[in-house]
Amino acid sequence: MEVVIVPDAKAGGELIAEAMAQLLRRKPDALLGVATGSTPLPIYEALAARVGSGGVDASRARIAQLDEYVGLPAEHPESYRSVLRREVLEPLGLDMAAFMGPDGAARDVQAACAAYDRALASAGGVDLQILGIGTDGHIGFNEPCSSLVSRTRIKTLTEQTRVDNARFFGGDIEQVPHHVITQGIGTILEARHLVLLATGEGKADAVAATVEGPVAAVCPASALQLHPHATVVVDEAAASELKLADYFRHTFANKPDWQGI
Repeated sequence: MEVVIVPDAKAGGELIAEAMAQLLRRKPDALLGVATGSTPLPIYEALAARVGSGGVDASRARIAQLDEYVGLPAEHPESYRSVLRREVLEPLGLDMAAFMGPDGAARDVQAACAAYDRALASAGGVDLQILGIGTDGHIGFNEPCSSLVSRTRIKTLTEQTRVDNARFFGGDIEQVPHHVITQGIGTILEARHLVLLATGEGKADAVAATVEGPVAAVCPASALQLHPHATVVVDEAAASELKLADYFRHTFANKPDWQGI
């Protein structure tokens, strides 16, 4: 696992966006796995800026969804499909034909989960997957003690998560779904390159457990240690609990420019 410590979220977004741009230059139809939330927004903004300036052509890129609410129509403004359309596809100049995601409104949710895993495999697999991390170490909606070989499946949201997400539903927790579809940890680990971005002091303990702790289901993100190409990008605040922070700074500072992340 490579750990890169950056000054702030903007710098992290620029670094990851450049890695995505380099991927698209090598493989114009790359399948990019994306996550929702505020943390990855600097990535998407920086990539869209590169597309807008002509620095990279994303017209053949494909976008894959990490998770989705169960029970919300696809056109609901707070479905993650809608959010990603606004935050990723439209800024990159892509339409929904470039998008892959699970059917959160399916009558048979379990079948929809299995179908999404098959669709990802049929598409050739995710080339680069963007991840965030929760304060408890969760990735996607794989909460602590999720199986490290889990597949795309339905999960029940904690009450705290529903409280936190109520702000997107006019402050009404009753409008927040109780369930989500999420790629499992085993599914996530099949992507060729995993890139986790974490910012803020509140993520420091989870980052330390992910990078320097044991591989354990209690910290789902620690499964990234098992991946052959995982990159963890953190700002100084999120890196504050890392015992090997100076080593990580030294190794990245002395890394050949051509190698990228």
